[in-house]
Amino acid sequence: MRIGVPVETWPGELRTALVPANAKKLLRLGFDITAESGLGSASGFSDQDYVDAGVTIATDRHQMLGEADIVLRVRQPEPGDIEPLKSGSVHISFLDPMNRRELVDAMSNRKVTAISMEMIPRSTRAQKMDALSSQANLAGYVTVIQAAYHCPKAFPMMMTPSGTIRPVRVFVIGAGVAGLQAIATAKRLGARVEAFDTRPVVAEQVRSLGAKFVEIDLGEVGQTEQGYAKALTPEQIEMQKAGQAKVIAESDVVITTAQLFGRPAPRIVTSEMVHSMQRGSVVVDMAVESGGNVEGSVLDQIVDVDGVKILGMGNLPSQVCRNASEMYSNNLFNLIEEFWDAEAKTLNLSPEDEIVQSAVITRDGEIVHPMLKSS
Repeated sequence: MRIGVPVETWPGELRTALVPANAKKLLRLGFDITAESGLGSASGFSDQDYVDAGVTIATDRHQMLGEADIVLRVRQPEPGDIEPLKSGSVHISFLDPMNRRELVDAMSNRKVTAISMEMIPRSTRAQKMDALSSQANLAGYVTVIQAAYHCPKAFPMMMTPSGTIRPVRVFVIGAGVAGLQAIATAKRLGARVEAFDTRPVVAEQVRSLGAKFVEIDLGEVGQTEQGYAKALTPEQIEMQKAGQAKVIAESDVVITTAQLFGRPAPRIVTSEMVHSMQRGSVVVDMAVESGGNVEGSVLDQIVDVDGVKILGMGNLPSQVCRNASEMYSNNLFNLIEEFWDAEAKTLNLSPEDEIVQSAVITRDGEIVHPMLKSS
């Protein structure tokens, strides 16, 4: 069975879906692997690294895609990359299926089995395949490094002969995987950290990292079975804004991580809040790619609002592309290994399996995911 891995074409994407170390593991399972020339160059892996691992290097992208039984990639394919896929092949990548219906239809029409890495469930068994979490973890780290670079203050408290430097005050809104890593990173840099999340259940996790959990009474809130925050009512969003306004005004750095699965991100930091911050303060909007949490944030731009910088940089994991590639490649390897039937030389994607039910979007010319079949 042959795996094909193309070079990413998404603008600014530096990650790769397969690193040489995992190529070796897949070859030991019995796969043949063909990688497009230049596959890992952006993340620090040369073609020779792949050749040394046993991978065949291809220069004809369409031929490689047409011969592959399994295609691995980071981003969703362009239409021109769907056309050469052979019927019955398996395509594994981030697909954003809720917002890319035309892509889902195209893969269904090609009779491709499409696995969306966003849809891997958050369960104990699937944890090793959870690419959303692995990439969000790194994104949380990157936000703090970006904030520290743009902040005119040193993060830790410093006792010097010429005086004491107070620690930077960091406020993290949202304590999911990315938010918790942001908290941990800011604490390691010596900042004074506060955090808020609509799910009271995460308060202990915030405190365990040495941060203060900001209490805002929003009434009845909670999380989904997958661990995501439930959408707030308009009234609750206003209560949240009011509760966090004072903390934002006193913060040197604000990092927002609030996202809703398959829906636009909630707008939780207003222009008035940004204006209330001291000049030189920094706001990092992690949700800018899905609409943004911060009024005035712009994708892939730094906006200056009366001396306050709003950072809206997208594709944060790509800023640490070497590690992001390694972690994503691990997720893909774990997924393949979990379902690989060595005797039959095929992926056993049983429709009865809970991970398959969550992550497989199209199969045998049909859209099979329950959230998309009726839409």
